[in-house]
Amino acid sequence: MRLTTRTNLAMRALMFCAVNPGRIVRKSEVAARINASENHLAQVINRLGQIGMLRTLRGRNGGFMLAYPAREISVGAVFRAFESDLPFMECFTEENTCPLKGVCRIGPHLLRAIESFYATLDPLTLAELVECNEGLEAILAMGDGARKAQEAGCRQVAVAAP
Repeated sequence: MRLTTRTNLAMRALMFCAVNPGRIVRKSEVAARINASENHLAQVINRLGQIGMLRTLRGRNGGFMLAYPAREISVGAVFRAFESDLPFMECFTEENTCPLKGVCRIGPHLLRAIESFYATLDPLTLAELVECNEGLEAILAMGDGARKAQEAGCRQVAVAAP
């Protein structure tokens, strides 16, 4: 399984906004910090706005920000918004030309595995990814944002590598 670039950019953009709460950010600022093309990021921001995770503001002083607190944004919901429209494999499409169609039994098992993947991410919130994450804040925080973790009394939590 491999996630799309759009899902990756969506998570990066949301983390950027979460590290800079209450601040209207510009696409160019985010793109520079998360190493993304502004054109690709614009498409992702548009989608995040459509599904209500970002509040977008047009005009000279425009930009975007989280529509809800980070603790209310489910990582599973983000992944579903960007991944669920893409068929995992050919047998899940209308144009299925597989010669095993109708006799293969792997489909239901794959569907359960995919649903388990999303179910694992559903309880995980954006806040859990960014709060007390000094390394992330050092990269993404604008202005005095890097001090937030220290002021909140956070201690760095070690994360085990997959």
